[in-house]
Amino acid sequence: MEIDTNTPQPTTEYMDEDPVNPATTGESSEQQQQEQQDDMFAVALLIDELKHEDVQYRLNAMRNLTVIAQALGPERTRNELLPFLQECIDDEDEVLVVLAEELANLTAHLGDREYTYYLLEPLENIAAVEESSVREKAVSSLCKLVDILPANHVEQYFLPLVKRLSLGEWFTSRTSATGLYASTYKKVPANTQSELRNMFAQLVGDESPMVRRSAAKALGAFVAQLPTDELLGGGLELLKQLAQDSQDSVRLLAAEELVPFGKLFNEDQNRNLLLPIFSALAEDRSWRVRYMVASEYVEIAQAFGAAIVEQHFTEPFLHFLADPEGEVRTAAAGRITGFSQLIEKQVVIDRLLPCVRDLVGDENQHARAALAKEVSGLALIVGQDPTTEYLLPTFLQQLTDDFPDVRLNVISSLDEINKAIGIERLSQALLPAIHELSEDKQWRIRLAIIEHIPLLAKQFGAKFFEEKLLDLCMAWLRDKVFSIREAATTNLQRLTQVFGASWAQQAIIPRIQTMASDDNYLHRMTVIFALTTMAEALPADTVRDSVLPTVIELSSDPIPNIRFNVAKSLETMIPLLKQNQAMLDLVSSMAKPTLEKLSSDPDVDVRFFANRALETAV
Repeated sequence: MEIDTNTPQPTTEYMDEDPVNPATTGESSEQQQQEQQDDMFAVALLIDELKHEDVQYRLNAMRNLTVIAQALGPERTRNELLPFLQECIDDEDEVLVVLAEELANLTAHLGDREYTYYLLEPLENIAAVEESSVREKAVSSLCKLVDILPANHVEQYFLPLVKRLSLGEWFTSRTSATGLYASTYKKVPANTQSELRNMFAQLVGDESPMVRRSAAKALGAFVAQLPTDELLGGGLELLKQLAQDSQDSVRLLAAEELVPFGKLFNEDQNRNLLLPIFSALAEDRSWRVRYMVASEYVEIAQAFGAAIVEQHFTEPFLHFLADPEGEVRTAAAGRITGFSQLIEKQVVIDRLLPCVRDLVGDENQHARAALAKEVSGLALIVGQDPTTEYLLPTFLQQLTDDFPDVRLNVISSLDEINKAIGIERLSQALLPAIHELSEDKQWRIRLAIIEHIPLLAKQFGAKFFEEKLLDLCMAWLRDKVFSIREAATTNLQRLTQVFGASWAQQAIIPRIQTMASDDNYLHRMTVIFALTTMAEALPADTVRDSVLPTVIELSSDPIPNIRFNVAKSLETMIPLLKQNQAMLDLVSSMAKPTLEKLSSDPDVDVRFFANRALETAV
């Protein structure tokens, strides 16, 4: 495809009659022509990139289809650009995803909504490709277009497209078709709606499990468009058919569809029509189906209504908590708090808490970790006395669990636990677990516990924290992993915000200063990071007497990395100093002379960062 970049010359036919400066007019006209030619040249480049051998160039061009279409104009977009894009269907999957998305954005560049149907053919072809992510994007774009198409075009162009995809030889086109029925159904007359219901039913019974899975995913959206009589008839039968499918991968998706059906039915219909389907799926022979029901348990229960939940949902949930498969127990453990909010408090205490006590020693570490996240929520539901009697022993046992995720999940929910029973009862078991996690071999575990230290600080108070945990916080500044040292400096800033600047001045700053003479240059560098991070939260006299002198002292360090980090630190602190009138003179008296000295440093990197920082000192 080629494009004519010649720009038409302006005429004087419609020019104003007011006198104008000929020189100015000529100059302006030439400038406009040049800008138009530059724009057309840029568009021509994009068009060339549509067929470039490098996939990144093609991706860039596809993302600019609207720019190309705007330059070509409606007619050429319809007659030249779209046919050309038809030839791109054999491209890489990542290019097709972008093409499928951008085609739906061309509607405004076709001339009128009457021409929207021009976009259907390329999207239909894309909806039949092998890659599922490409098909999903094509279906999404087609659903957008059906809302734009004129009513007569839905029947004339879109409905035949749905039929062709539904009857396609390859399963890929039929899977795409399932996602179009909900959008199409509300746009067609009653006689056509009956035909669509029959066609969708055929897809639900398709010989390919992949098609049946897609139909199961689309069922909820489709039945939401049905009138009540069809919902209770054909819609319910489709759900039953999927729930009894021979493939467990289809049945587990039927479990998800209980939620939209439950919201559409009233309480009696849920009890009489949906409850048997739910019970069968909850007792399914396949653990994957039971896992799906357990994962969606709270949403399903909310859809069925309080009365049904109270009578029929507790027993299946208890079975899930004791299921032979660890994955099912994990899913159920992660829904304990959500389900407990839907039933009576006494039922939680009498029925669920004993299961929780058994689950805390489960052989599956992921089930124990999922339970650890839920303990805090249960504590808020059952109150102080049941928490002390049932959950406190559970909590203490979890703090000594071999699996670090269990201990970490408990500590991360400490705030809720404290609201229920108070921090005093937990400190004896909590501190050993914190120390053990802080020394874990996995640095990500150590990083996670650092992030929870400010929360612990709020619970413990300054004096207790300084006695029990401050040494640990300072030790992280010397960790072998940079991410840990970096997080430790941020942690000190947050502790300063929790306990106040005066506490930091007395408890933290002196200990950081002693690290400035450490033999390990990484530790000396951490001093710079820590003081720079904390400077914003400290008063002017502390910055003047402690922070700046320590940082400036390190400007004479023999390691170039230390010296240029001093320059970067001063570059960060100078704007802070300028904002505070009490510290403004420190820029000229302390920061600027240091940077001037570093600007003549033998190391090129030190000179670069020093000169850059000097610009902020002006």
